[in-house]
Amino acid sequence: MLSAIALITTATTAHAQDIKMTNRTASYIAMPAAEGQTQAFAEFLAGAAPLVKETEPGTELWFALQAEDTLAIFDIFVDDAARNAHFSGAVAGALKENADVLVQGGWDDGVVANINNSDVLSMKAPVDLHSATTATYIKLEAAPGQSDNLRALLAAAGPIVTETEPKTLFWVALQIDETNFAIFDIFADNSGREAHFAGQVAGLLNEKASELVARGWDDGVLANVNNFDIIAIK
Repeated sequence: MLSAIALITTATTAHAQDIKMTNRTASYIAMPAAEGQTQAFAEFLAGAAPLVKETEPGTELWFALQAEDTLAIFDIFVDDAARNAHFSGAVAGALKENADVLVQGGWDDGVVANINNSDVLSMKAPVDLHSATTATYIKLEAAPGQSDNLRALLAAAGPIVTETEPKTLFWVALQIDETNFAIFDIFADNSGREAHFAGQVAGLLNEKASELVARGWDDGVLANVNNFDIIAIK
């Protein structure tokens, strides 16, 4: 544990530059279904996965997610150009065309207003995607003056997840803006999620949260955990 803390808190400039050179970007959109349209919206997103695969080579990963009446999309892009291509692509066009029926608030207030674009800081490469059934998205706000330290912790965490969490099938740390960050991960089942939250990275974040995260562990981390069922993957 002490060696892991040392790795997190002394993340090297060379490592940070290596992560930055990947140029990967991400997007997360949580969308409330219009009344009575949850099933139709879920079916729409499930059917979109093959179209993403066929038409968006720069969309490296694409997940359609559901938590009761909230649907979400999380995707990873090879660069900003690929993200721009995604938002001008066939799936985005079809969602815009159907948003007034499927999404509470329609296209502008239900989709566009909920887009969170981010840069990838660190990741565990995906494994066994065919077995993934559940996902977690956590948004983190850095405490005042702690953005650099929270960024360093998250940027160094990917290799630790890779080495110590076989049940975490994919893990990525993100920077949304100067003070806001996020973690997205997927699991085959709830036992994988439980192992993740009992793991080294979660333990380190818990230990450092009172210092690094606005509102600390309970109100700044746990209160922002969003769990989803995975309904489609590209």
